Amino acid sequence: MRVYLSETAFLDILLSSAEVYKKECLGYLLGYKLKDRFIIEHAFSFQTASRRPRGVTSLDRSHKKIQPVLDRFDRLEIIGDFHSHTQFGKSRGLPKPSMEDVKGMKADHIYLINAINNSKKTVDWAENADSTISGSTGNLFYKISAYYVSGISSVRKAKIYCPFPPGF
Repeated sequence: MRVYLSETAFLDILLSSAEVYKKECLGYLLGYKLKDRFIIEHAFSFQTASRRPRGVTSLDRSHKKIQPVLDRFDRLEIIGDFHSHTQFGKSRGLPKPSMEDVKGMKADHIYLINAINNSKKTVDWAENADSTISGSTGNLFYKISAYYVSGISSVRKAKIYCPFPPGF
């Protein structure tokens, strides 16, 4: 499985994560799914989410207000969500799903996890051999991974392609 992340979605995920850093962010991914790939065109964060350093939850009633807007766009649909895992004390945020994350995953959706940590050096953005993308901006280092449900309940990592970050 492959994931194509647009410049707009990439930037939205970074900004959402940085804005609430030290607490987790959460949002929807908009785009479409093909047989062997997800195309993510937009991402938007939940403004009403309840954020903590080690968790984030959304309010279901807010989602009901969003759907009529999305229904007006033929090509875009909710294809998954994204959230961040942040550094907490000396414990670094990791781009891996927690047991809670896995429980909430559904088939035919994609889930991006943005690990965001303090950084004292500049790291160029790159697509990595472990199927992630990573790099730094300012004093923060980001590493984004993607997961999906394969078969009945097997969670697998997807390879992320994002043409924007290498020159970022």
